Amino acid sequence: MTTRPDRNAGPNVRWPLAAAVALAVAGAGGEALAQPVTAASDGPVSAPAVAPVSLEHSLLADARFPAPSVRIDASDIFALDDAMKAYLHDQVMPKVAVKGRQHALIGALYTKNELKLAYDSTMTRSASQAFADRSGNCLSLVIMTAAFAKALDLEVNYNRVLVDEAIGREGDIYLAIGHINLTLGQRGSGAMESRFKAGSRYLEPDRMTVDFLRPEDIRSVRTRPLDEATVVAMYLNNRAVEALATGAIIDAYWWAREAVIQDPTFLPAVNTLGVVYARHHDEVEAERTLRYVLARDPGNTLAMSNLVTVLAETGRAEESRKLAAALVTLDPEPPFSWFLRGREAMRAGDLWTARDAFAREVARAPDFHEFHFWLALAYFGLRQDAAARAELERAAELSTTRRDRDRYEAKLAGLARPKSQVR
Repeated sequence: MTTRPDRNAGPNVRWPLAAAVALAVAGAGGEALAQPVTAASDGPVSAPAVAPVSLEHSLLADARFPAPSVRIDASDIFALDDAMKAYLHDQVMPKVAVKGRQHALIGALYTKNELKLAYDSTMTRSASQAFADRSGNCLSLVIMTAAFAKALDLEVNYNRVLVDEAIGREGDIYLAIGHINLTLGQRGSGAMESRFKAGSRYLEPDRMTVDFLRPEDIRSVRTRPLDEATVVAMYLNNRAVEALATGAIIDAYWWAREAVIQDPTFLPAVNTLGVVYARHHDEVEAERTLRYVLARDPGNTLAMSNLVTVLAETGRAEESRKLAAALVTLDPEPPFSWFLRGREAMRAGDLWTARDAFAREVARAPDFHEFHFWLALAYFGLRQDAAARAELERAAELSTTRRDRDRYEAKLAGLARPKSQVR
């Protein structure tokens, strides 16, 4: 996750401290799409020009944080529990001889009459948590699929999908959300491979990509390979951001700490660590960590916007102003800027301006449910009930948690009641 502070281009506006972070993965939910690999690739991601320093000595501050309230161990992420092993044995293995490993696995996990997985972005789950809950966000489903694939001795490769980042919001934390998928392939040799080939009536494809975007969205996408260490760091970073969103700053530190240890080159996790320090009022550590990101990625607007706020909070107004000016040059209309203007207009009772601002956000981020919800509120205030209903219906369709769906459906039910019944 990457975080972006809640900020506006207008003068004399102070937004909450360090409210910008980045989630690792997003998707549209629904059934997984499995297909032979056809997407173009840019080749491997090059290592940063600056070698990572020893994080234990330069960025981490364990002495400032008590022990976390939850177990944080990277080895748990892909671990199969007994229920997963039983499902693999009873539901997947019997179909391998007919379908091949890739199709047997994908069919058992994602066919509607099989496991019946649901998309839910409430939290990022480990493989066993996603299996137990029968739900997960895209990163959780990638991790669970990879865990089963490894147990089938399939080769697993992860890919960063080069699509525009999605956006999200958790309270005053604003999210930039990327997307990954995975490719399942045969191993070149080994007893497991020979056994599968000998007993199979199905010619397995060399490689098959599994993605959770809509089929029309992945036919021509470009990808870059990811190391598993980066995927692990993505998971841990997501958990750090989710902890931040609930105010669990201590846990957030330990999740972010583990993320940067697993992959020091994954800068979104380092940015999140900087946000944790800022929320914990460790401004020196926050500045050092955010400058670490900017030294390796000078155009990182997320770290830059967080640093703007840290500098302002430590009384360095001129430095903050200069950096903010540079940030506006790089990113003159950041995500949520029109949303924030719309909310200000709503508070001022200017519903027409609010409607126009929310409509601009919908136009540039049509898949984010909350923009449709706020546009519906503006329409409702303007007594344009048909337009309000259409936006609420769209918000419900796009929502990624049961909580949000229930909220939007309740609003729709309220619109459906006769006026005399609405209170």
